Amino acid sequence: MIYDDITEFAAALPPMQALIGLDLGEKTIGVAVTDSFLSVATPLETVRRKKFGLDAARLSHIIADRRIGGVILGLPRNMDGSEGPRCQSTRAFARNFDKLGDLPIGFWDERLSTVAAEKALLEADTSRKRRAEVIDHVAASYILQGVLDRLRVLRAQGDRG
Repeated sequence: MIYDDITEFAAALPPMQALIGLDLGEKTIGVAVTDSFLSVATPLETVRRKKFGLDAARLSHIIADRRIGGVILGLPRNMDGSEGPRCQSTRAFARNFDKLGDLPIGFWDERLSTVAAEKALLEADTSRKRRAEVIDHVAASYILQGVLDRLRVLRAQGDRG
C-alpha cells in the first residue's frame, strides 16, 4: 500500500521492524536503513540502476535480509513544492514496487537532502572520489532520518493524546 500521508504510513507499520529509505536517481539508488526501534538511520549502499526487475531484486534482498517493515522514497519536489517529472518517476517506481510485496510505502520530501549530505561529507573532509561513491546513500539516510524524527513527534503526540 502506498501512503502520501506520513501519519497513515506510520499507522500501517508493523512493530519492531526496520525501515528502508531510498534516494532514487537516474543512475543510482541510495539505500539507508534504520534499526528496529526506529531511532537512527544509517547509510547502507548505493545500487547502480540497471532494469527495474534487477533493481527491485536487489532491494527485495536487502528488505528480506534486514526484516524491513516499510519503505520510504525520497520525493524530489521542485523548490516551490510542485511535482515535476522526477516526482512522477518516483511515484511510478513506488507503484511498480508495491506490486511485488505488501510493505507500506511512504514518501518524504527530499528537497536539500543531497545538499545536506554533501555538506556533512565536506565537513568530514571526505575526498571528492569518496563523496561521489557515498553521496546517494548518505542522502538516503538524511531522508530516512527526517521520517524517523517525524515519527518520534507523532508518537509523542499520541502518548499525550
